[in-house]
Amino acid sequence: MLLFLALCHSIVIDKRTGKMNSASPDELALVDGAAKQGYVFKGKDADNVVSIERMSDGEILKYVLLNTLEFNSTRKRMSVIVKNLKTQQISLLCKGADSIIKKRLQTE
Repeated sequence: MLLFLALCHSIVIDKRTGKMNSASPDELALVDGAAKQGYVFKGKDADNVVSIERMSDGEILKYVLLNTLEFNSTRKRMSVIVKNLKTQQISLLCKGADSIIKKRLQTE
């Protein structure tokens, strides 16, 4: 879950100040919370590679951001599609209003 929070957002790090910037204070709080629990968003490079530092072992986890579906008032959710560069696994990560997400969950 913490890795998810560190990946699913639209935060940009200001290269001059090192400060995280976002249109949403909620996103900043979630990413900051993940960082305080050991999954630190380090930034995204020009090739859309997102780096997350896992503090428990110092490993830098790298994911290619393949696509972003920004949050809007119609969808009431945000989604990102990422590819883990270590395992090559592609994942869809989605966050949003509980009333919207709950409808899309399936139980087995």
